[in-house]
Amino acid sequence: MNTVLEVKDLKRVYIGTLGMTKKKSIEALKGVSFNVNNGEIFGLLGPNGAGKTTTIKILTTLLAPTSGEAKVLGHNCFGEEKYIRGSINFIFGGERGLYWRLSAVENLKYFGDLYKIPSNILNNKIKELITLVGLEGRENEKVEGYSKGMKQRLQIARGLINDPKILFLDEPTLGLDPVGAKDLRNIIMQLKNEGKTILLTTHYMYEADELCDRVAIINDGHILALGTPIELKKQYLNDENASLEDVYIKLVGGCTNE
Repeated sequence: MNTVLEVKDLKRVYIGTLGMTKKKSIEALKGVSFNVNNGEIFGLLGPNGAGKTTTIKILTTLLAPTSGEAKVLGHNCFGEEKYIRGSINFIFGGERGLYWRLSAVENLKYFGDLYKIPSNILNNKIKELITLVGLEGRENEKVEGYSKGMKQRLQIARGLINDPKILFLDEPTLGLDPVGAKDLRNIIMQLKNEGKTILLTTHYMYEADELCDRVAIINDGHILALGTPIELKKQYLNDENASLEDVYIKLVGGCTNE
C-alpha cells in the first residue's frame, strides 16, 4: 500500500498571553510521527487538548506547523496547499458547517460551486450523494428542520461533493443516538470499501475498534501507541479479545495534560 499521509516529528507551538505583558508558549504537538496508507481508516484517539485537532488542521492546510514535516499525497501541507485542497475534505462533528436556512440540495449546490464543478455533473453527483446518505424525500426541506443524525449525514454528503481521495472526520458521531451513530458508521465503512482514505478522530473506543485499520493514541502532544487494535491489545494487555478502551485507559489514564 502506498502512503498518502506522512507526518514526521511534527511540532506546533502556540503563543498565548499571561496578564497584560507576559507571554506563554503552549506546545500542542511535541514531535508527532505517523503515516497513513491509501484506502485505510486511521484513527487518532486522545482526550481533549491532546493535539488531535491541531494535527488535522495542519494536514488540511488550515494551520502551519512550527517545525517537522506534514505531507498529503506527496505535497507539503504548508507551501503546497494548492496541490492538496482539491483532493481532500473535512467533516466536522456536531452541527457546524451547514447553512440551516437552505435545503440539503441547496447546501450541496453551494459547496459544489465552490469547487467549480460543472452544473450537469454536480446535479448528478448531488442525487448520488443524497441516496448514499439516505436523505431521499427530505432533500428539499430546510436543514433547520433536520434531526442531528440527518444533519450529520448531510455533512458526509458535503464532504464528498468534490470526490476527495482523503476524508478527515472529526468526531463524526458526536451527539448522535445509537441508531444514528450506527448508520453513520455503516456509511464510513461503505466509503472505505469504495477506496476512500479516512482519518478519523473519536472519543468512542468501540467505534475506533470497529472502524479503524490502525490507530494512534495521542496525549499531551505525544503519540503513546500506534498499531492495529489487535496489536495494541496484545502489546499492552496481552489479550487480543480485550477492549480498546482498556488499552486507552491504561495509556492515558495516568497522563495529565499541561
